[in-house]
Amino acid sequence: MQIEVFELPPIGTNAYLLSDAERGEAILIDAPMMAWETIAPRLDGDGLKLTAVLLTHGHFDHVLGAATFNQQGVPVYAHADDREMLANLPQQMRMFGIPGEVQAPTVDHWINPEEPLNLLGRSIEVRHTPGHCPGNVTFYFADEGAAFVGDVIFAGGYGRTDLPGGDAALLRKTFFEQIFTLPEKTLLYPGHGPQTSVEQERYTNPLTSGN
Repeated sequence: MQIEVFELPPIGTNAYLLSDAERGEAILIDAPMMAWETIAPRLDGDGLKLTAVLLTHGHFDHVLGAATFNQQGVPVYAHADDREMLANLPQQMRMFGIPGEVQAPTVDHWINPEEPLNLLGRSIEVRHTPGHCPGNVTFYFADEGAAFVGDVIFAGGYGRTDLPGGDAALLRKTFFEQIFTLPEKTLLYPGHGPQTSVEQERYTNPLTSGN
């Protein structure tokens, strides 16, 4: 599986294009502004069919481009705990002072963390990882040793908890019960900034101090 990262506006959010050349398929994790315009040439050039868009959570910077994928007939997946947040995308924009009209995405599949997703010919474990917001999920690819974590954890940092639905105590619980229970060599691909690993963050992340 090939993993490509695209840092997209308006605030440098990572979108991850995961592809399997043998299958001729790809999926996208998170859909910031300009996601379709950015990856469409890559899909065409490599002869790939995009089969799904997986949203790690419903904050505006991760979903601004999702409605375009609806228009392209690509199914969108998200956790139902962020249903209201997704529906209120225009209000999110106003709260952050970002101008312009935006269309809220339509979610085709509400994720059940008890059931793995089957995409790219792989079984993808979904872990519910709230704290940054209620519906944040982590997509874990065991065979590749890769986990796409949204804004729960960053390299040397963690997602803010002062926004609606944030909960600092719950985020810390998520760290120890959902992130640090992954194998230590698992690579973590966050919503912002560079990749890191479970091993690195277990011992150096500021949220784990005192443990």
